[in-house]
Amino acid sequence: MSINKWNQIVKALKAQLSSAQFDAWVHPVHARYHNDKLHVIVPSRFFLDGLKQDCGELLTQLVYQQYGESTEIIYQIDASLVHQAEAPPKQDAALIKNTVDGNIDPRFTFKNFVVGSSNAFCFAASQAVAEKPGECYNPLYIHGGVGLGKTHLIHAIANELIIHSPLKIAYRTGERFTNELITAIRKGTTDQFRRKYRRVDVLIIDDVQFIAGKTSTQEEFFHTFNALHEIRKQIILVSDRSPRDMSHLEERLRSRFNWGLVADIQPPDLETRLAILEAKAELAGIQLDKEVSYLLASRIVNNVRELEGALTRLTAFAHLTNQSIDIHMAKNILRDQLHVNVRSISVDDIQKKIAEYYGINPKDMRSNKRSRNIAFPRQVAMYASKELTQLSLPEIGSQFGGKDHTTILYAVRKINTMCENDKNFDDEVSRIISSIRN
Repeated sequence: MSINKWNQIVKALKAQLSSAQFDAWVHPVHARYHNDKLHVIVPSRFFLDGLKQDCGELLTQLVYQQYGESTEIIYQIDASLVHQAEAPPKQDAALIKNTVDGNIDPRFTFKNFVVGSSNAFCFAASQAVAEKPGECYNPLYIHGGVGLGKTHLIHAIANELIIHSPLKIAYRTGERFTNELITAIRKGTTDQFRRKYRRVDVLIIDDVQFIAGKTSTQEEFFHTFNALHEIRKQIILVSDRSPRDMSHLEERLRSRFNWGLVADIQPPDLETRLAILEAKAELAGIQLDKEVSYLLASRIVNNVRELEGALTRLTAFAHLTNQSIDIHMAKNILRDQLHVNVRSISVDDIQKKIAEYYGINPKDMRSNKRSRNIAFPRQVAMYASKELTQLSLPEIGSQFGGKDHTTILYAVRKINTMCENDKNFDDEVSRIISSIRN
């Protein structure tokens, strides 16, 4: 009877969640009911966080409906399920050959993308496009720095479409698209080139900034874009910069890139970097000490690939030398990488930068003035000090005119909540923090 009730819960979740959400967070979950306790078993902490974030409240409601409100929900992690959950779905080779033009990496899926505040918007937009290509956001334009997960997301979209939709997908880098056009012009096969790209259902261009400044490529891409968009075929573009920051891009293309949704990925916050390390360590089958995790996550801040590379170096050294990974090993093996990535940032630096941004006197940061035009920038500076330094709350408070640690904690929580609820403000704070780091 209890198994049937759990099956009813799963059925209800499938009906109320998107297929991408259901496949990512619910499909790998097992459950066991005993003595008024429902044990919800997930493969990893990463999956648990995703399950709670995307459908935790809904799951709780459904459990109470089926089992009664006296039921205690106990979440458990069973690492033996991780490979089953993380393995990319099997894809029919013949189907891929017939529907996909380009190299899509099956390892990159929505399931193994670590979601945090810095990339949640892009992640949700990508899932929406995978759900309804050509209907939701067209074009979808994703931009951000190197190693932040842009390529992972577009491959995840393609992999989702390969499984659930018999659509023709063309995946190209901006460089390859340009080179193909040059070859077509040289061989006199431009008509064939046009037909190939204008008959696809989904066109994905990575590093689209490469076409900027190339007159013939921009001309051809403009007409291809128009042809696909007119018949509601999905266009996905990826770049290291926003359309407005792309120099030598024709204005008519810049305008079209902004027709759909422009979404940026910011460097991950500390919590997301820690989650990424935890997820990668689980996949590698290693136990990573929390002190080591914090060392890596607090020092390597701008590039997820560097973070993963640091973990790979530690793992390789540990396996080759038959040693366990501890803080001393990490500091020794990664000393060059850790020292290169860390820059000493003082609270004074933070106060000056934020005071300049908001147009106040840096001395006001340390005053007791409570007018909003001063108190609010001061709270942003307190939040930034917590993010960018290793100082304790009382130590930060001493740099703000002797403020109590509870005042600092209140400011940190307030700014954090505002960032979660207001994307424009979150972007603003991210830009401020990036300018301080640089």
